[in-house]
Amino acid sequence: MKLNDIVMASDKAKGARPYFFDDPMTERVMNIAMAVAAEVAVLRERIDTIERLLEAKGVLKQSEIEEFVPTDEQAEERQLWHARYASRILRIVKQEFDAVAFPENNKPMHQIANEINEM
Repeated sequence: MKLNDIVMASDKAKGARPYFFDDPMTERVMNIAMAVAAEVAVLRERIDTIERLLEAKGVLKQSEIEEFVPTDEQAEERQLWHARYASRILRIVKQEFDAVAFPENNKPMHQIANEINEM
């Protein structure tokens, strides 16, 4: 695991971001909520699969999952995961901040297309 993953989570595609709501704050909240919803859905499916397989094989009981306490190393790994997760969720906020802080990087889609064609 590299700390650089956290920075890379803020990368965005070239060109203008499509917006669906008139209010930019509504758009931000919706994007964050959808990022969280996508993460939760994937995690829920994976956890359900693991729990069903473990129970079917008689490996562990549900109570063992509930009573688990991580080691210091495991807790540190979880904290790193949390940092990456928060970075992914707050990606749109970071991108919009960067657009204001570094306006020279904001190019319209046609300009980007022209630059690609000139390569």
